[in-house]
Amino acid sequence: MEELIPKFLQLQERFKKKVVLKDVIKPTEIKLIAGVDQAFKNDEIISSIVVCEFKTLSIIERKTAVLQNKFPYIPGLLSFREGPAIVKCFKNLEVKPDVMLVDGNGILHPRGLGLATHLGIVLNVPTIGVAKSLLCGKIVDGKVYLDNKHVGYEVVTKKGCKPIYVSPGHMVSLETSLEIVKKCIRNHKLPEPLRLAHLEANSSKRELTLLYRLH
Repeated sequence: MEELIPKFLQLQERFKKKVVLKDVIKPTEIKLIAGVDQAFKNDEIISSIVVCEFKTLSIIERKTAVLQNKFPYIPGLLSFREGPAIVKCFKNLEVKPDVMLVDGNGILHPRGLGLATHLGIVLNVPTIGVAKSLLCGKIVDGKVYLDNKHVGYEVVTKKGCKPIYVSPGHMVSLETSLEIVKKCIRNHKLPEPLRLAHLEANSSKRELTLLYRLH
């Protein structure tokens, strides 16, 4: 696998040229928003997507897909590890979201192509990255800078909790990515669609664990 890393890096550089950091849909026009998160069970990746109504954040649809994991964990190349399972899950959706929140980074990435950005390009859907830890960059007054370029935000969503890091993925601007995420915050650290996807993925993981035990 190590010998293939240069090819993956080259692919990221090619994808980077396709990134759009302008809003293709206004926040007032968003009807459906989704969250996507993954869980891991042995050598399997469990990807769950929960689609919600944007105004109420009530659940419209939820889907889960399981795929064999063939790619090791390599910092900065998360999209090649988790991307295939997410794409499989997305294709099973009966309703497509206007925007998708991704557990990972957007342009807040050493090569400007985190999981959210990669998925946005592949799926042709506006995406926003929401990460639980800072992958790279420097924080100044709540803004994250990489090579002196503004690439994201550090956001404290709940008192007593560590911040999250928001960055546009694809077809969403910096300002709008923050606005959308803030509108999805309820009483938890994570924006609601992403929190629901996290719960769904872990619920599916427990079900798989029980199934394996029964067999």
